[in-house]
Amino acid sequence: MSLPENSAPALRIPPWLRVKLPSGKGFACTSTLLRDLDLNTVCQSARCPNTWECFSRSVATFLILGRECTRNCAFCNINPGTQQAPDADEPRRVAEGAARLGLKHVVVTSVTRDDLPDGGAEHFAQTIRLVKAQLPACTVEVLIPDFRGDEAALETVLAAGPDVLNHNVETVPRLYAAIRPQADYAQSLELLRRVAGHGSGIPAKSGLMVGLGETDEELKAVIRDMHGVGCSMITIGQYMRPSRNHPAVLRYMPPEDFDALAEYGRGIGVPKMFCAPLVRSSYHAAELAGE
Repeated sequence: MSLPENSAPALRIPPWLRVKLPSGKGFACTSTLLRDLDLNTVCQSARCPNTWECFSRSVATFLILGRECTRNCAFCNINPGTQQAPDADEPRRVAEGAARLGLKHVVVTSVTRDDLPDGGAEHFAQTIRLVKAQLPACTVEVLIPDFRGDEAALETVLAAGPDVLNHNVETVPRLYAAIRPQADYAQSLELLRRVAGHGSGIPAKSGLMVGLGETDEELKAVIRDMHGVGCSMITIGQYMRPSRNHPAVLRYMPPEDFDALAEYGRGIGVPKMFCAPLVRSSYHAAELAGE
């Protein structure tokens, strides 16, 4: 399948997606702290539209295992590149950053590291352990790659005791060849099934985007699939084109249609649905985890 035509006329960004930049010292303080500790955030690397809001509230999603990815998903602003060995001190710095920000809920994600034997699972586990040691009352959510289906790698992360385990399916299966060519929809569902069925009781969370050419019925089918494997938290947000080199946005879904998707999910039994144009996997993650 070919990518959506990048030369197509760009759709006008609707008013509900126009983000106001907040005032105050919070944004600068968070940016300075992250720079001082040499920490990466997915907020900056993925050009998230909520960065200004989150940084102003001293919230950030830590991005571990480097700035370059071994995959090249069409929607993502994180580029593939030369891989460096994992920074052994990074988990400690993440824990220090979380403590200095005064976080009560920490979200940790990573680039995909298919070059590592365990996909970076032990690095995730060490980060979870150090954050919990530094902040015993803090909850930790991890957003992990698929580890190429490696059950042992997933078990390594689960054994460290995260409070939420998130793995995004990102889009509908029909679009995987174009949007996530190095990923596998069935493999992602199986990962979520293993999390939901794990004896630890750690909840499984997942999310996807709209605007890449999917239909409403395909979105509902994915919600049913995620519910079917035991996913208890689902996020759905609007795809925003990071640059002209990325697939064009093929539709901007209005807020009421996101509300309808949330109602559909709750209607079939999904406990927590968070659906809105600016929703991202880790946006208001603490509130969703604590509902």
